[in-house]
Amino acid sequence: MEDEEAAAVLRTVGRQIRLWREAAGMNQPALGARIGYGGDMVSAVERGRRIPKPDFLDAADEALRAGGMLSAMKKDVEEAHYPKKVRDQAKLEAEAIELGAYAGHHIHGLLQTPDYARALYAMRRPAFTEEEVDNHVAARMARKAVFDRTPRPMLTFVQEEVTLRRPLGGRMVLRQQLERLLEIGGLRHVEIQVMPTDREDHAGMAGAFQLLKLKSGKALGHLEAQLHSRHVSDPRNVQILEMRYGMIRAQALTPRESLTFIEKVLGEET
Repeated sequence: MEDEEAAAVLRTVGRQIRLWREAAGMNQPALGARIGYGGDMVSAVERGRRIPKPDFLDAADEALRAGGMLSAMKKDVEEAHYPKKVRDQAKLEAEAIELGAYAGHHIHGLLQTPDYARALYAMRRPAFTEEEVDNHVAARMARKAVFDRTPRPMLTFVQEEVTLRRPLGGRMVLRQQLERLLEIGGLRHVEIQVMPTDREDHAGMAGAFQLLKLKSGKALGHLEAQLHSRHVSDPRNVQILEMRYGMIRAQALTPRESLTFIEKVLGEET
């Protein structure tokens, strides 16, 4: 496991399975035979060395008559799959009352469709395994819970025009992604803006970033480039990012103009 927090979750799940198994008077091979897995797999899960799949937990719950206690751990196990930096970012987004993001190379992660996200992760070098791609896509899709939270946070995004035209994953994937932008952009608590390529003055030349304003009143920035991902908490640096984001939004098309622009690009893809 890449971090102690995820490892602790798996150890806890494994311990619970062992306690229920022992209470049922079964050894590991016997439980494995009942649920369609080998005894070695049961042993690895109980020691926190392997991540149990949802069907493993459901089958073990039924075989051990755990009354749903083991099945209820599926969500915790799924989140343990996610990279730590993704879990940390998701926690901050869950606390945000306002989120703003500028994206220059691809559609921002919170706006991506599953197929678009999969295409991005498939391009990663060194290459991810299929399982790693699946885990990253699942983690990214789980972050979309921020759109459905109550009370609703204010969510704003500025996308470079090129991100609307770059056919990552193919034309059909791009078309579905543009349709998704129009859908999300129609939500009352979401504003999507487009930065046209022909702008002569642009405050975002230093790269993509994200701003978060939390319930506590604290503001944070988030920067991600190549191999590095970090949060910015120094108030002076956050202030600089806030100033830049305000200028970027002022230089971009308005939200209404942007949705019209996205519709135009979508029409060109037909």
